[in-house]
Amino acid sequence: MRKPIFMTALAAGVAVAGIGLWQVLTPAVVPPKTAAKATGPHVVIPALVGDAVIGARAYEAKCAKCHGTNGVGVEGAGPPFLHKVYEPSHHGDAAFHLAALNGVRAHHWPYGDMPAVDGITKAEVTSIVAYVRSLQAANGIF
Repeated sequence: MRKPIFMTALAAGVAVAGIGLWQVLTPAVVPPKTAAKATGPHVVIPALVGDAVIGARAYEAKCAKCHGTNGVGVEGAGPPFLHKVYEPSHHGDAAFHLAALNGVRAHHWPYGDMPAVDGITKAEVTSIVAYVRSLQAANGIF
């Protein structure tokens, strides 16, 4: 009876160690010198439909302070969403939900850990993701 508990604990320890090692060995993405200046003037603003319309308003209220107007980032505060690292195949919609609702440990950018967004709802995050994905598609991120 003890062997399965030991094996489960060992497997969990190996998994945690593997994740920690991956975090240490994965190179950080270095942001442009000034994220807003690097992408700001060249941002294509798409015609928004559906959830993206609501998401644009929610984004400006809850995200723009750190991630910049139209997702261009804010140097010293938060990374740009108009970057390949946030394309759906690398950071799926669930990653945005987890980060906004629970916070996330810094892993690609040197801005520090992101705290959970105060008062944000799942529905708001869903609409914000629709807005961000619209911006990304219009700007060739995916």
